[in-house]
Amino acid sequence: MWATMTQFSPDGSTTLIDLSVGLEPDVDSEPFPPEIEYRDHDDGAARLAAHLRELGHDIEAADFPDGHGLASEDLTLIPHAGTHMDAPWHYGPTVDGEPAKTIDEIPLEWCTGEAVILDFTWKEPRSEISADEVRSQLEDLDHELSPGELVFIETGADELWGTPEYLTAFPGMGAEATKYLVEQGIKVIGTDAYGFDKPFDEMGRRFAEADDDSELWPAHFAGRDIEYCQIEKMANLDALPRRTGVPVTAFPVTIEDASGGWVRPVAFVEEDA
Repeated sequence: MWATMTQFSPDGSTTLIDLSVGLEPDVDSEPFPPEIEYRDHDDGAARLAAHLRELGHDIEAADFPDGHGLASEDLTLIPHAGTHMDAPWHYGPTVDGEPAKTIDEIPLEWCTGEAVILDFTWKEPRSEISADEVRSQLEDLDHELSPGELVFIETGADELWGTPEYLTAFPGMGAEATKYLVEQGIKVIGTDAYGFDKPFDEMGRRFAEADDDSELWPAHFAGRDIEYCQIEKMANLDALPRRTGVPVTAFPVTIEDASGGWVRPVAFVEEDA
């Protein structure tokens, strides 16, 4: 688990809780895992020396202190690997007839605020979360959603990170549940599961059984009617000490005209929370 808890304020009164998973090569929890080529300090010296020679300077790798340059990595990956935010453009070209926002167009104010965590750890894997179930969870919390809050769906699936089961053993949001949250003014919804919808195989099975295209990515495609972003592959929601009023920042990386971007959500928890 990618858990990080660090004292934040000088007096130690605030703890930072990392709500993300990282980028790993060859991990069984990604159908399209990142490819990462690691370059050590010897490689770094050779590469930097070669670049300086191209600029007209006579330098060799051995000229660097201790013969070491700068370590680096070459990455090949999709912006939907690791914890990431999907932009409305991911769901379709338009939202309610208007051009859909790409990740570089997402307002930063959408990505910071107080989070509400809804507990769906009791839901059966491969099942669909309904609007009534979302309303029931909010009633249990005695909480009325406000515009600007972020809502996170806790399934417990992050405990399976690193295994193939992570891809198949989680419940997903339904279209009506998603629309209900957005209609309350919620712009960012997150999940600690691999995907926001049900597992791929379950959607395929339901489509084949019913011959109904509404079984395919219903929560994602709800974003063609209502504007919102979703965060997938979160983690450590169970480490939060309360279910409402949790300050969170979740700013995505800016990628020009892209359907999504990597994000590292962090919760700020006061000592007396």
